[in-house]
Amino acid sequence: MGAVLEGAAAVTNGRGDVEREAVLVAIDVGTSKVVALIGEVTRDGALTIIGKGAPTASGLKKGVVINIDQTVSSIRGAIDSAERLSGYKLESAFVSVGGNHVSSQNSRGAVAVSGPRREVSREDVDRATEVARAVTIPSNREVLHVLPRGFVVDGQEGVKDPLGMSAIRLEVETHIVHASATAVQNLTKCVGMANVRIDELVASSLAAGEAVLSDMERELGVAVADIGAGTTDLALFMDGSPLHTAVLPIGGNNVTNDVAIGLKTNLAAAEEMKIRHGTADPTGVSDEEEVTVEVIGEGEDRTAPRSELASIIEARMRELFEKLGDEIERAGHAGRLPAGLVLTGGASQLAGAAGLGREVLKMPVRVASPSGVGGLTDHLLEPAYSTSIGLLMWGARVVTETEPGRYESAPAGGSLGRFRDWMRGLFP
Repeated sequence: MGAVLEGAAAVTNGRGDVEREAVLVAIDVGTSKVVALIGEVTRDGALTIIGKGAPTASGLKKGVVINIDQTVSSIRGAIDSAERLSGYKLESAFVSVGGNHVSSQNSRGAVAVSGPRREVSREDVDRATEVARAVTIPSNREVLHVLPRGFVVDGQEGVKDPLGMSAIRLEVETHIVHASATAVQNLTKCVGMANVRIDELVASSLAAGEAVLSDMERELGVAVADIGAGTTDLALFMDGSPLHTAVLPIGGNNVTNDVAIGLKTNLAAAEEMKIRHGTADPTGVSDEEEVTVEVIGEGEDRTAPRSELASIIEARMRELFEKLGDEIERAGHAGRLPAGLVLTGGASQLAGAAGLGREVLKMPVRVASPSGVGGLTDHLLEPAYSTSIGLLMWGARVVTETEPGRYESAPAGGSLGRFRDWMRGLFP
């Protein structure tokens, strides 16, 4: 295989030559499925998906690797499907990180502006960000992102881009996302064993936000909750930037388990009933409606009121929204998110979920699907694929955006910087 430029989210063609195109790769390693996407990005950041794979996952529980071999097999299955469809050989990728070990904190850093002209330079921004990053984090934690939220220039707050401004003192407020070092190392090991290099690890909630939130929502104040099979990834945004990131250990599988226990059936039948007949709004179900229940260990099925199924689902989803409300309050932003809560992820598609969310949280709630991509989008423009498409958008923005106010200093290491330089070399 031909050489691949260091740090690039790269693919090669079947002949082994590096394709000199801006091509990005995303791998979303989830509890129920692993999604691999290959997308082409244009000069203006437009994305076209040219390869995809989304096999059922095994080896993970609530977003965390519990079996190395099974997880590697799942990742390879997704990669193989994407490669066959696109005709490319995947070599490196942006990879999502989930699990309730992901958490965050905010930090400030300040430096004196250097240089004889006292103008803020990129070096000053980087130094201030490094100072903000130097907070006490336990040794068993690994930093995923250091995201600038805003700058203060000689006491003037609310500065988004300080480059070139005359100043004596520069201060930056950052949002730091970190995760369990062990969980990150196991995920990294699995991706490496699938013969893929990691360009950047991205928190799942931030990736989902890329796919479903508008700039106006980010500015006003909004929360995004990606309800997956095993966990719900939450991120709060204000003034255009993330300010709180957390993961709740509740997801669609909890609803399925409750249905299986409540109606005394197996998990496969419970999942099918949830998808086909489930709703989080029992008031919208008539007393005459019934569902067929597969009885464990018996040859004959039985029927049960659909309202019973709805009541079981409503109880678990209400608990989820209550915990989301508790987390928003813990972050100090209860009642301070004018754009409300945006739901995405596979389990967000339950009928009545948004209405129940509005009732519990007393704020606007909507269900959102990813948009803004072209190409092979069959079945991809659904809430279940928000994180994987958001990973591609994250990479496209890193390539095309240069201002420091939006995540420029996010990577914990240096490989993404080399990747960005390489991509810019393709687009002079």
